[in-house]
Amino acid sequence: MPASKTVVKPQVLPKGALVMTLLVLATTIVSFIVMMGITNVSPTKQTTQLIIAANAISILVLVYLSYATLKKLLLFKSKEKHNDLHTNIAIIFALIASIPSIIVACFSLIVLDNRLNSWIKPENNQIIDMSIKAAQSYMEDNVQSLLTTTLSMAIDLDQRRLLYSLDRGAFSDWLTYDAGRNNLLGASLVKSTGEVVVRAELFVDHSLPAVPLEALKGAAGDKPVLIPPGDTNLVGAVVKTQALPDLYLYTIRAVDSSALDNMRVMTDNNTEYQSLANNRSNTQIAYALLYIELTLLLLLTAVWTGIAVANRVVQPIRMLIGAAEDVATGNFDVSVPVRGSDGDIGSLSQTFNNMVEQLKTQHSDLISAKDEIDERRRFTEAVLSGVTAGVISVNSQGNIAGLNRPAEQMLSIDGLQAASKNLVQILPEIGAVFVAARENGRSSSRKQISITRGGIARSFNVQITREDADTKNTSYVVTVDDITDLVAAHRSSAWADVARRIAHEIKNPLTPIQLSAERIRRRYGKVIVEDREVFDQCTETIIRQVGDIGRMVDEFSEFARMPKPQLAATDIRDVLRDASFLVEISKNRIKFEHDIANEPLLGNFDSRLLGQAFGNIIKNASESIDAVLETGQITAGFILIRATAAGQSIIVEVLDNGKGLPSENRHQLLEPYVTTREKGTGLGLAIVKKIVEDHGGQLEMLDAPESFHGGRGALVRMVFPRLLDAATS
Repeated sequence: MPASKTVVKPQVLPKGALVMTLLVLATTIVSFIVMMGITNVSPTKQTTQLIIAANAISILVLVYLSYATLKKLLLFKSKEKHNDLHTNIAIIFALIASIPSIIVACFSLIVLDNRLNSWIKPENNQIIDMSIKAAQSYMEDNVQSLLTTTLSMAIDLDQRRLLYSLDRGAFSDWLTYDAGRNNLLGASLVKSTGEVVVRAELFVDHSLPAVPLEALKGAAGDKPVLIPPGDTNLVGAVVKTQALPDLYLYTIRAVDSSALDNMRVMTDNNTEYQSLANNRSNTQIAYALLYIELTLLLLLTAVWTGIAVANRVVQPIRMLIGAAEDVATGNFDVSVPVRGSDGDIGSLSQTFNNMVEQLKTQHSDLISAKDEIDERRRFTEAVLSGVTAGVISVNSQGNIAGLNRPAEQMLSIDGLQAASKNLVQILPEIGAVFVAARENGRSSSRKQISITRGGIARSFNVQITREDADTKNTSYVVTVDDITDLVAAHRSSAWADVARRIAHEIKNPLTPIQLSAERIRRRYGKVIVEDREVFDQCTETIIRQVGDIGRMVDEFSEFARMPKPQLAATDIRDVLRDASFLVEISKNRIKFEHDIANEPLLGNFDSRLLGQAFGNIIKNASESIDAVLETGQITAGFILIRATAAGQSIIVEVLDNGKGLPSENRHQLLEPYVTTREKGTGLGLAIVKKIVEDHGGQLEMLDAPESFHGGRGALVRMVFPRLLDAATS
């Protein structure tokens, strides 16, 4: 069995995604190390701004990668079916990875902001300022003390200027004594060039720094100059002597190193504190960007990991779905690969393959059975299609199971609409026959019925046949034969035979009777004087009645030997106008209206017979109006003669506002010797019907529409086949 189609895996990694992700990760790690102060690079304001820029670019890269991944995932989702599991797993992984990261980032930002607020607040700044001021005050006290001591020693030196001039050694001893007395590390007289002239011989374990020339230049203006400690714990002072020309007293004293170190530390801390305070917003932005960058990185990694996991987990499921879709479309030649690592899904796949194999076998059996049933059905349909009778299949409840096309046509029903409906409701006349046949229990029943459709009654021969099956679920076959034409033909043939016999038996004695009556009137008309009026009336009645009987016999003869039409291409308009004219000249009280098409209405007609039919119809309409005019029901009579083309047919209609047609048994007016007039023979409409049918037409007896004088009167419609190409005919 061939394997199922390959499952497409979503390729959602944009080009260069791994390289860009690694660069972003490296940027994040480096930025974090620098911000934590682990490296030698101090997180100054410029450094922090550089980190912000780098991380902003990294975030843009991550946003691009996220957008590209989402776009490819959505594109894959729009092209492939059943990929919701891919998307769901990716979303779950993203949520699992991103939600904790977002929570940690929020808490970290809050903690960072609180720590910065706890560090950078006015109280801490005041403490640092006070500590620095205390250290500075200590230094100022030491410096001031040194300055005072130096000025005092300078005055003493001025007073001992003679000793300086006379005995330099004694002067040096005194300078040493005075320096020791004032707790100095060193004291010396130097020139403006920095050259030492006299030095106090104090015991010092390390060398003392030389006087800075800048200090000598500053002291040249008769103001003492203090020398700050710098990197050492030594403080110096330079004072110009007044009595000793061009000589400066340079003194050095040691300051407490711990206090000086504390002051330096506090100064450095203050500098760092001020730098942190000035760089607070940049630090917050940098950490916020780091957290956002880390969150996006985790989110993107989670989506990629989720898609990779989904490809591994979903692939067997999607293969099952694809195989199930193939089976749903009727393709049973599919199978799902079974792998040992699939676990329960592998067992499901194996069960699915077994099921498909069984379905394939059952489907083959069903196809074989269906082919056999279809062959039987086609044979049955072929038999039924060749049968002119209508065939209806009915179940034991009387519901229609099916019917052939002749049944639809002759009974004017729609097979689709009639299916599964009760026969009694759709065709009450046939349903009554079916109910009676079902109740009598016989295998076959037959009955002749009449059904009226559209005012036209037709005769049918109905036969009910029961199938030999279980009595509870037995079915019936209803066969319907339209015998209307056969009955009419038999009736017409019988009436034609009667007409021939009447014409033969009656017409022969009519002539002698008429001749005898005329001879009696001529021979004895002058002799008879008494009751002459009665004599003339009787002979005239005999002659007139014989004439009427003769005309009746002529109609019988004409009906009995109706000639076959001699068809030729004829414009029916001319025939209709001529037939109407013959009636119009004798009916002055009736207004005739014509609605005849302007274009020719050609057909294969016998103009003589067709004119006879039209004349008979128009004559009947005029006589119907005369009967109503005599009763005073109407004051004016109207006859509308209309002829139009409708596709491949010609429709001729004669409308009148006379007494109209009977609503019951109207179709019987077309049968021979059926009439509604006292002096009618009942052959006129029968002759018209035969002429119309001989021309391939149809005759309909209808009521006048409401638009014609309120619907009073009758409408006789004749439909003939139209000849579209006279040359071809």
